Amino acid sequence: MEKPGRLIWEILGLLTILFHLWLIFSGLTPNLISRPLHMALALPWCLVYNCKNRFQLILGLLLTILGILCCGFIAFYEAELSEQYGFLSGDLQMIVAILLLLIVLEMARRSINWPLPAVAVLALIYGFFGEFIPGEFGHPGLPLGSFLGTLTIAEGGLWGKLTGVSVNIVAVFVIFGAVLHAGEAGQGFKNLATATAGKLKGGAAKVSVLSSALFGSISGSASANVASTGSFTLPAMTRLGYPKALAAAVEAVASSGGQIMPPLMGAGAFVMVELTGIPYTGIMAASFFPAVLFFLTVWVGINAFASKMELKSLESDQQPSMRKVWITMIFFAVPFFILLERMLHGQYTPQFSACIAMLAAFVLLLWDDTLSFSLSRTSSRLRSVCLNAGKQVSLIASIILCASIIIGVLGQTGLGVKITSTVISASGNHVWPALLLTALACLLLGMEVPTTAAYVICVSVAGPALQELGLPLLITHLFIFWYALLSTITPPVCGTVFIAAGMVEETNWLKVAGYAMSLGVGLYLVPIGMVAQADIIHLLDKPFDATLAFIQLALSLAAISYGLISAVSLLPRFLLLAAGMTGLLV
Repeated sequence: MEKPGRLIWEILGLLTILFHLWLIFSGLTPNLISRPLHMALALPWCLVYNCKNRFQLILGLLLTILGILCCGFIAFYEAELSEQYGFLSGDLQMIVAILLLLIVLEMARRSINWPLPAVAVLALIYGFFGEFIPGEFGHPGLPLGSFLGTLTIAEGGLWGKLTGVSVNIVAVFVIFGAVLHAGEAGQGFKNLATATAGKLKGGAAKVSVLSSALFGSISGSASANVASTGSFTLPAMTRLGYPKALAAAVEAVASSGGQIMPPLMGAGAFVMVELTGIPYTGIMAASFFPAVLFFLTVWVGINAFASKMELKSLESDQQPSMRKVWITMIFFAVPFFILLERMLHGQYTPQFSACIAMLAAFVLLLWDDTLSFSLSRTSSRLRSVCLNAGKQVSLIASIILCASIIIGVLGQTGLGVKITSTVISASGNHVWPALLLTALACLLLGMEVPTTAAYVICVSVAGPALQELGLPLLITHLFIFWYALLSTITPPVCGTVFIAAGMVEETNWLKVAGYAMSLGVGLYLVPIGMVAQADIIHLLDKPFDATLAFIQLALSLAAISYGLISAVSLLPRFLLLAAGMTGLLV
């Protein structure tokens, strides 16, 4: 059954797509025009699309209209506002500033629930009243017009560089992912994974690992990955007699790795480009070996479980023909090849390369896996692209805008610097205790807010401390980003575990989480390995050293994973764990 007014939402999604593509080809557009218009397009999706009752609908429509007017005000008066240097002038600008902040908070609340907006509210309260806090964590006080103005009419808050990442890069890759997802790329991932791993021991689980790694590289969302790949991997595992808790854990863990799997990864990777100044190709290359290590560790874990459980391979009638595999591979291999070729060889920007790859993906929407052509099917796919792109762009926009409030307050009040000095002091000026404190902070924050927001907040307050203690810039960001992912499988808040457990009707989600943490031990240990064996991220400039570090860490993580899970006696398991930890750290 179609959602009422679906055509209106599809048109709005098309406008969202056209706007973000236009930004790439139109040349330089002032930030105080492009970024408010980005928010204006996201407002209806966040405030109206998912309304559950009449009151929510009316309030959502009212806030949407007010929000669009406020965004339009910023864009229309961009030239004048740029000359105010973040200081509000007059009652109207004060009203616009307050409305923008309140509407962004409500956008995020409706999109991702209350935790992130609650953190943003606490940040704003600190900005207003922090001058009354005695001691080191107080601040001298900020003039109201300057504080709110910097957040709302300058490029230091809502319209800062994080929102720029959402507007200029993330939105384009989300649209690219929506185009791939609407066609046969997902089926191509499934067929390739099934043909590669389906016949192996624990084959159904390994198909889940490979398909989630491939699909996650275009979705960038652990939850979306579980829902999509889990719809065919979970029934296959349960039908073959896999314990439900283990099947759910395999899918939850594999899906969590999508955000760290090149080439597309998740929104956090594009934010990392902006925060570090490292080109996207550099982020991809640095992430490749660690991502492979993560999925390799899960693979070894499945083998270990297969040594004490009967984990069957897929039956022959469930294996796709090689012809089907090769045909469906075209639907993701061609766009991916074009994307990478344009970035690496053509030296184009990631967003421009994505546009060229997207054109190929659009053409491939004309055919299905039998190479038959259908205008009606293509029309349906294009409508799906518009709808999904609009929803996903707006979701990320709401997260980024809300996180930008927090970052803006940290910058104005100097709280980030104070937290940095506290971390350094608490760690006794030693990097490993500081890493432990940072990892704990990422885990706690990640339980409450989405991965990208947790990464942004943690890297803003703890990143400078780690760098001051001698940790390289990129390793600092990768370490924090990986630990921000931990909440996807770590109790008490483990989103992918909840979703996967629900899909297999496993009521004991803690059992699923236990299996997931065992299988996903790489998610906990690979960041430590990156710190101890820093060469692993230097695939571009030191490929030989990076490969050696990869092999050492792969053997170490395999020993740890097998030692944790296998059915061998206690002493061999202890020796495996000890050898693995030694290889990881030395």
